[in-house]
Amino acid sequence: MQDAVGAVETHVSVLFFVHDRAYKLKKPVALDVLDFTTREARAAACHREVALNRRLAPDVYLGVLDIQGSDGRACDHLVVMRRMPADRRLSRLVTDGLATVDDVERLAHLIAAFHAAALAPAAAAEAATADAVRANWEQSFRQLEPFVGGVLPAATAGRVEHLAQRYLDGRAALFDRRIAEGRARDGHGDLLADDIFLLEDGPRVLDCIEFSDRLRYGDVLADVAFLAMDLERLGAPRLADHFLERWGELMGETHPASLAHHYIAYRALVRCKVACVRHGQGDPGAGASAGAHLELARRHLERGRVVLALVGGLPGTGKSTVAEGIGRACGWTVLRSDEVRQELTGDYTPESVRRTYEALVTRAEQALHLGLPVVLDATWGSAAMRELAAAAAARTSSDLVELRCVVDPAVAARRIATRREAFGSEATPAVATALATRADPWPSAVDVDTEGDPVEVLGRVLWNLSTQR
Repeated sequence: MQDAVGAVETHVSVLFFVHDRAYKLKKPVALDVLDFTTREARAAACHREVALNRRLAPDVYLGVLDIQGSDGRACDHLVVMRRMPADRRLSRLVTDGLATVDDVERLAHLIAAFHAAALAPAAAAEAATADAVRANWEQSFRQLEPFVGGVLPAATAGRVEHLAQRYLDGRAALFDRRIAEGRARDGHGDLLADDIFLLEDGPRVLDCIEFSDRLRYGDVLADVAFLAMDLERLGAPRLADHFLERWGELMGETHPASLAHHYIAYRALVRCKVACVRHGQGDPGAGASAGAHLELARRHLERGRVVLALVGGLPGTGKSTVAEGIGRACGWTVLRSDEVRQELTGDYTPESVRRTYEALVTRAEQALHLGLPVVLDATWGSAAMRELAAAAAARTSSDLVELRCVVDPAVAARRIATRREAFGSEATPAVATALATRADPWPSAVDVDTEGDPVEVLGRVLWNLSTQR
């Protein structure tokens, strides 16, 4: 049973609870993203808050109440809301272990319907460009500078900035595609578990950003990334993943996982910034919260790094098996030189081999620009072709990983014979010998011995991937 009266303070407002009503008073503060220092600005923000939040909670936002001074004139304003039951707050349900998959299913349906019906003004498209997203990151980094080295670890802050910028450097095509697909909308802007209530007749989502259209505008994936980040912060990563997955299914989403990681990281940095502000206002627990959010941002940026993995080796060394295992375990795109060669010519002349590798790298580069990590399965015996791939990784600001599969020649010969019998493979021991003779040194590759249990081999490969990145 919640108290009949009470109050809660945030960095920009104070909420008063009286029986079945909640009243929000905006503080006369000025921050980089808002200015509530005049009564007129607070009045406009109150009316805007009611109008925008009625999109997701029409029965909660009741209107704006004027506070009159002794002269009978308005001196301030209150947003009037129906009071929500505290025990149905999503953050509390998650913390108490009571939130369920069904709860996030219903929430995903509500948010997907909201996004599908949301306006798509030209300004939303502009806010979803790579340049605009970069500007948001850079503004946040500038705002955090006074706290770096004190509240925030300098090394972690520097790593976050480096990884965020690196991702954006090579992904303009991805952001442009999202805009062309109509993914830029007028969203909520601040989806947090504290502001979501799971009632018997459905969820209520409160407290969208009303003071800045720019901060509400953008990719709808960036909008839901806020809640995914918050659920993970609260200790419910599986619920976060399920929410994103179900919302994506309902929206017909095809985004790469790297983009979701990028937006989740950005949302974590936003909350890091808010926590730093609260720390400056004297909140004793805000410093730890800021550090935790910064670390969450770093983890997602690390997971979202875009990789070009070259998996090479002579016939029979198991490179195709390794490449397929990486693709399956990591969810990365696998491109095979044999398949590309068959599409182009089907023969092994030097010109055909060159064209095959060029086509392989071109396709990989297109995928990397779209945020998709790629595994290239080929012999990679030519230093010139490896340099071609390295240049593509550099142009797309992607991490280059080089793995060379090796095995005892007798084991390779047995594998070649088995493949020829079962699949009619064109590779022979003689072909393997010829390729070995012509192969250029590959000192930058990590050798992976593929003899033994395939599961153990793949485990070593995945470990090598993590250490090379």
